[in-house]
Amino acid sequence: MKIVIKNILCPVDFSECSNHALDYAIAFAQAHDAELTLLHVTELPVSASLDFPVTPNLIEKISENGKKQVKAKEIQVAEQHSKVKSVHFTGNSFVEIIKYARESRADLLVLGTHGTKSLAHVLMGDVSEKVVRKAPCPVLTIKHPEHEFIMP
Repeated sequence: MKIVIKNILCPVDFSECSNHALDYAIAFAQAHDAELTLLHVTELPVSASLDFPVTPNLIEKISENGKKQVKAKEIQVAEQHSKVKSVHFTGNSFVEIIKYARESRADLLVLGTHGTKSLAHVLMGDVSEKVVRKAPCPVLTIKHPEHEFIMP
């Protein structure tokens, strides 16, 4: 069986663990001369109280910031690997990652085991765990070397 990797998807949330996983994704993309897609999902904020209303204007500003960040990361990665592009979505990270992996026919998904959410640092990573279970392609999860696992 020959494994062909031509389309690598790497979700990024700009955390240390995500950046570490991106290093692996770049190395795989270079080794296989594959296209690398950086995917960032802006999660919609949930208002904890009426003192902080979530308005369409706020959502637009947060989304625009996410688009700028992922584009900047794309430019940075392009210095190491020319076959790179970025995409941005607003919504639920897990859902958007799986949906885009299917639509783009990703051959490999590379992501960090822990993201920016505090609960994700306690467990394996809520988004990572769901992606591993539902992905339409192989998933390589990367643990940051300085992330210490705490037994429950």
